[in-house]
Amino acid sequence: MIFSDRHDAGRRLAEALLRFRDRGPVVLALARGGVAVGFEVARAIGAALDVVLVRKIGAPFQPELAIGAVVDGKDPEVVTNEDLVRVLQVPREYLRHATDQALAEIERRRTVFARGRPPADLTGKTAIVVDDGIATGATTRAALRSVRRRQPVRLVLAVPVASPDTIMSLKADADEIICLAEPEDFVAIGAYYYDFHQLTDDDVVDLLDRAREGSDTIRADAR
Repeated sequence: MIFSDRHDAGRRLAEALLRFRDRGPVVLALARGGVAVGFEVARAIGAALDVVLVRKIGAPFQPELAIGAVVDGKDPEVVTNEDLVRVLQVPREYLRHATDQALAEIERRRTVFARGRPPADLTGKTAIVVDDGIATGATTRAALRSVRRRQPVRLVLAVPVASPDTIMSLKADADEIICLAEPEDFVAIGAYYYDFHQLTDDDVVDLLDRAREGSDTIRADAR
């Protein structure tokens, strides 16, 4: 399965999530790439859209290889892949420094994206965590654990594509996982998109604003 771009992936993913439309769901997209996917999902199922701010911790000299992740929250969640840390002999000082850098970037993004708005209230609601794909699962696991602490009644993970081994490893962190494609020969998320350009901060802000405008219209129509 190849997606034209993240918006195409979001529209296809939304078809598998339509049954949540009447449950007052909240879509929580991993910034940045997941926001374009989440925008289409939220629009299709009439959900509010918010972001989950997660930063990958890359391995020394291999920054694309995730050895952990940090996610925003009242008590920031730090998840590390201890097997990789041990195999790569990653110094603890490196992990501490990388975590501090990740937290600083998360704080910057929160200022840019939230602009003073409080995080969505998830208490008693269905939370749908969305990203553009999953490779190692480090950032996704951190996001799910952070969202779980916000007490949704149901926690759903929804992605267009992921490694089947990674999906299996995440089953304990979500009540339900929806993944459109789990290729056995999974190589990288971008391999399943014709257009996989990186989103900018401005792109994310624009999508969040458009989603909020749509939610306001839905609430006004309901009245």
